[in-house]
Amino acid sequence: MTAIDDLYEVGTSTWLDDLSRERIATGNLGEVKKDKSIVGVTTNPAIFAAAMSSGTHYDDQLAELKLAGTTADTAVYAMSVKDVQDACDLFRDTYEETGGKDGRVSIEVDPRFAADEAQTIAQARELWQLVDRENLMIKIPATDESLPAVTAALAEGISVNVTLIFSVERYAQVVEAYKEGVRQAAANGNDVAAIHSVASFFVSRMDTEVDKRLEAIGTDEALALRGKAGIANARLAYALFQREFGPLDVDTLPAGANVQRPLWASTGVKNPAYPATMYVTELAGPDTVNTMPEKTIDAVLRDGGIHGDTLTGTETAARETFAALEAVGIDMDDVVAVLEREGVEKFVDAWQELLDSMTARLA
Repeated sequence: MTAIDDLYEVGTSTWLDDLSRERIATGNLGEVKKDKSIVGVTTNPAIFAAAMSSGTHYDDQLAELKLAGTTADTAVYAMSVKDVQDACDLFRDTYEETGGKDGRVSIEVDPRFAADEAQTIAQARELWQLVDRENLMIKIPATDESLPAVTAALAEGISVNVTLIFSVERYAQVVEAYKEGVRQAAANGNDVAAIHSVASFFVSRMDTEVDKRLEAIGTDEALALRGKAGIANARLAYALFQREFGPLDVDTLPAGANVQRPLWASTGVKNPAYPATMYVTELAGPDTVNTMPEKTIDAVLRDGGIHGDTLTGTETAARETFAALEAVGIDMDDVVAVLEREGVEKFVDAWQELLDSMTARLA
């Protein structure tokens, strides 16, 4: 038993926040799965940009795509789809053993479509068909324009990872989009038991933005609140999850439907002064997922520190933290607005850099 196994016993599934052709080809992904108790994989545009911009593992497929006259956009997704298919196959046994809850691999729609509902749902359908694996999840950002695409995808039986969530208010909209999606899926005759979804709440980026503002304020009261916003925010989201998917709300879902689990994303600490495992040990609880970079996974395995459920019953303290932040002058609405905008922009920039690089290589 490892600390990752202890985390699973508490109710938190650990997914690796990384994927590359090199990991698959060398057998590393299988080793990480076996030796570090990983039960899923997530990707994003920045991860694929890093993977495809180094090494030689994509060269053979790239040469074939070049001969076929493929565009950069098509080439990037062709290579991404191959990696995700292979990862899905590797985690198929986990998917079956957990009844579809884990063993999941996520692939994201083009971030440039974040403000375009029609383009988002069209690409979600296309990726679902291209990858053609039951344990796939399509990542769709939780923007105003893309939330209807979340509902539409779920209604068609597509499992969805709703990403780039930074506030409890936005999360409430995500929950409603999920519930409406599975209700429509049931009405459409789809098997709702086969549809799974997670809501990806970004944690460390919240602290990065809030800490910067606290340091600008500079008072003792402000400085004492550094490193507290991200965990408090996630704990408030978990309290909402418990209300929305608890026994009193069971009638809001069709019979056989699954709960939409909260997923803690961006859980590698950005500030080296903070414990490397703080976004893991302090966010452990039933029906959750934590997607971690391997560095964070290794820190958990090395340092341990899993001490049971640290989510249930924390709402009051989390609200007190938010009240203290507001009292020293932190405008949380503005923080969230900045994070939502920058979240999309960062993925768009990474994607565009990858497309530019791929265009040059195909030429």
